[in-house]
Amino acid sequence: MAEFAYAALLRPVTAGDVPLLQRFHTEPGLIGLDWAGYRDPEQVTRRFAEDAYLGQENGRLMVDDGTSHSAAGFVTWVARQFTNVRHWEIGIALLPERRGQGLGWRAQALLCDYLFRHTPAFRLEASTHEDNLAEQHSLVKAGFQLDGIIRAAEYRDGAYRSAHLYSRLRTDPAPSLP
Repeated sequence: MAEFAYAALLRPVTAGDVPLLQRFHTEPGLIGLDWAGYRDPEQVTRRFAEDAYLGQENGRLMVDDGTSHSAAGFVTWVARQFTNVRHWEIGIALLPERRGQGLGWRAQALLCDYLFRHTPAFRLEASTHEDNLAEQHSLVKAGFQLDGIIRAAEYRDGAYRSAHLYSRLRTDPAPSLP
């Protein structure tokens, strides 16, 4: 991958992004099944003031291809640990009108590049709903491999739901980006 290729699509959160991030906290259905009910919209403002979403244990970057007046969404990472090995779990949320344009898989592939360049993590993982075929396809395009299915992994929208767990290792080949 070209040096710092992630900078072409990912950027730090700015004060101007706070209203968009607040929408993801307060609009039912904006992020599909991942919406977990109403949350404090001011939490976004407090977190931005604390560390601009660039913390030691988790972070967030905006997905911004420069074609719109606002970002298309954001990618996240959070520290996880199995016994004695730490890794990152990543996620993504895009506005509905920006989905299906190839931004998601590229943003996730570039986030992997960013995390592999700037942290010692060997493993990155992501999970998605069993019904989210678009995200499953996106993760594979971003270089992830299916590890398995986690039965009844979460309770959302009145039902227990299974998830598909994917991982990408530092030694896995990176996808070719256009």
